[in-house]
Amino acid sequence: MPKDIEEQLEIIRRGCDELLVEKELKKKLSTGIPLRIKAGFDPTAPDLHLGHTVLLNKMRQLQDMGHHIQFLIGDFTGMIGDPSGKNTTRPPLTEEQVAENAKTYTDQVFKILRSDQTEVAFNSKWMSQVNAADLIKIASTHTVARMLERDDFGKRYRNNQPISIHEFLYPLIQAYDSVMLKADIELGGTDQKFNLLVGRELQKHFNQPPQCILTMPLLVGLDGVNKMSKSLNNYIGIDEAAEEIFGKIMSISDELMWQYLELLSFESLITIRQWKKEIEQGRNPRDIKIIFAKEIVTRFHSKQDAEKAVTDFEARFKHGAIPENIPLIKLQSEDDGLGITKILKQSGLTASTSEALRMIEQKGVKLNGEKISDKNLKLKLGTTSVIQVGKRKFAKVTIL
Repeated sequence: MPKDIEEQLEIIRRGCDELLVEKELKKKLSTGIPLRIKAGFDPTAPDLHLGHTVLLNKMRQLQDMGHHIQFLIGDFTGMIGDPSGKNTTRPPLTEEQVAENAKTYTDQVFKILRSDQTEVAFNSKWMSQVNAADLIKIASTHTVARMLERDDFGKRYRNNQPISIHEFLYPLIQAYDSVMLKADIELGGTDQKFNLLVGRELQKHFNQPPQCILTMPLLVGLDGVNKMSKSLNNYIGIDEAAEEIFGKIMSISDELMWQYLELLSFESLITIRQWKKEIEQGRNPRDIKIIFAKEIVTRFHSKQDAEKAVTDFEARFKHGAIPENIPLIKLQSEDDGLGITKILKQSGLTASTSEALRMIEQKGVKLNGEKISDKNLKLKLGTTSVIQVGKRKFAKVTIL
C-alpha cells in the first residue's frame, strides 16, 4: 500500500466524478488499516461491456493499494428492480435468472479483480433473515419527502407516473448492505449517488462510521455521445472476439481516447500525462490507441491474441485485406433472393434497415470487395458473398 496519503488519494480520485467526504477519507486512510471497499452489482444482465468495468477497474486499483474488496451481488435487490436513471421501473428478475446471471458475473469480474483477494457477498444472506418488523424499522429512518429527492422518483412523481412502494425499499436495502458489510467506502456510478448517500445515513443510525462515497462517470460509448449501451449498439463487450475489441477501440475518437485511458487503463497517470505531452509534440494518437487496445485485449483474452489482433488490424486497414475467421451467416430468402438492406440488418452488420440505407448512401458497404450504391440490390438464392460494412464489420453470407 502506498504510504503517502496524498499518493493514495490521487489514485482514488483518478477518473472519479465525486468523492465524499474527502476529509473523512483522509482520516480513514491515516489509520493505516486496510479499508473495506464495497460495490454492489445487481445481476440484471449476463454480459458485461467496458462500461461495466469502470467500477471494477477502480476496485482493482484500491485492491492493489492493499484495501479489502467486497464485491456484492444483489441477488435479493435484483428481484426487486432498481429504476436508476430510468423513467419506469426496471422489471424484477426471477430467482433462476438472478442465479444464472450472478454466475456469469463472477466468471467475468475475475478477469479484473484478484479472486483470492476478493470477498464475494450476496445480500440475500442477511436480507432473508430480516423480518417484517425489522424492515419497517429500517423504512422508518427515511421520509417520503427524502425519497422524492431522488431525481428519477421526483420526475415520475411530478409527471404523475406511478411509483410502487417497493421501489422506495430498494435504496434502503442497498444502504442496509453497507451496514452489514461495515463499508468504509462505497463505489457507484453517478446515477447511484442518492442510494450511496442513504447508505451513509443508515450507517449513522446503526452507530457506524459513515462510509465515504466515490462516484464514477458513465463511460461514453463508441458514438462519442451516449453512455455505452448494448441497446444503442455503441458498446465493447468484454467477451467479444479479440480482433473485434481491438478494432472497436481503434475506432474511438482521439479526444475520447483520454477518457478511456483514465477510466479503463492500468497505466499510471504519469505515463498518460507523458503520452499527452508527446502527442502535443507531434506523436500520432494512433500509437497510443494501439498500446491501449493491446492492454484491453490482453486483459480479457491473452497477450498472444493481442499481438494477433494488431497484425490483423494492420493487414485489414493498411492493405485492405479481408480478416480471417469472419462469421458465416445463412439467411432465408423470401422468393428468389433477399434485399441488401434486410441482409445487412439480419446478419447483424447494421442495427436497422435505416442504418443499412445510410451506410449504402455513404459508400460504406462493400460486396466482395466492391462498394455498392444500389439500395434495391437483391442477392439471389444460393449465392455466397463477403459483405463489409465500414472498416471493421465483415460477414460471409449465404442466401438459402
